[in-house]
Amino acid sequence: MHIRKIGLAAATVAALLLFIGLGGGGISSYINAMKQNNMAAFTEELSESDKQQLLAAIKLEADKRREAPVNARIDRVWKAIPGYNGIEVDVEQTYEKTLQSGSTRDIQYVYKEIPPAISLRDLGPLPIYKGNPNKKMISFMINVAWGNEYLDSILDTLDREQVKATFFLDGSWLKKNPELAKKIQERGHELSNHAYSHPNMSQLNRAQQNEQIMKTESLLKSTLGVTNHWFAPPSGDFNQLTVQVAAEQKLMTVMWTIDTVDWKKPSPEWIVNKITSKLEPGALILMHPTASSSAALPAMIKAAKQKGYAIGTVSDTLSSKRVFPPG
Repeated sequence: MHIRKIGLAAATVAALLLFIGLGGGGISSYINAMKQNNMAAFTEELSESDKQQLLAAIKLEADKRREAPVNARIDRVWKAIPGYNGIEVDVEQTYEKTLQSGSTRDIQYVYKEIPPAISLRDLGPLPIYKGNPNKKMISFMINVAWGNEYLDSILDTLDREQVKATFFLDGSWLKKNPELAKKIQERGHELSNHAYSHPNMSQLNRAQQNEQIMKTESLLKSTLGVTNHWFAPPSGDFNQLTVQVAAEQKLMTVMWTIDTVDWKKPSPEWIVNKITSKLEPGALILMHPTASSSAALPAMIKAAKQKGYAIGTVSDTLSSKRVFPPG
């Protein structure tokens, strides 16, 4: 203990001399020097045996805290299910951070993610209805082909709640409303492909399906500079050819887990009750810019947050990246 006090005192003097040498104007440099010298003094006072014991304790705990990654898989009902990253202690970073803390009593764990061996795209052209059940995150997927009068209200709610959503844009709507689309984009939301003229995709031949997707994809790139990853078939109507054609344009076909059915004009309370009762990890919630969903959105978000769900874009929810609880 006596040796440590002498070491820390010497470190303080060294840092103070540096501060004086800087003419008294480098207070941040002084504070950093204090931290660095105090850490150096603390590290020097630890014996080699102490350091080895700390490292051994970290490695032992690391084995207990490791969670294996989950591979993407094909489900008989839900089709393509994304994988989920594993997690393990970064032993070297944890060791260094603990030394920097100036105490070995509370180990400062640093984690790193382990990607799964099989990713979503490795599964081939399949529709996706939900995220990984181990990932407590949900998304609002908002299909836009009409309903401009409710967009501002929806965007304001998303801003206020600090939530990002994915807007699937009909190409003919995008062509007529480029400024509105840019407004959505400027608010930080994800923009994706909802075909061009809202057809029933399954009733089209290959060339027609390709044109529907390609025209909107071209507009997303030329008008908004978007590099897109997802295609949502209008009305949820598609066949395997649709999924294949989308895949040829490097897009994955996304459906939904829970439908607000807002086009039937239900009450906002009905929507909130339905969504709240059916929430599950990885849920993709389908809505449109309607009066019903616009009014229900604040309560839907509140309910999801109260249940401990993170809310992100479709890309966020369908990625294998882990989601951590707040704090």
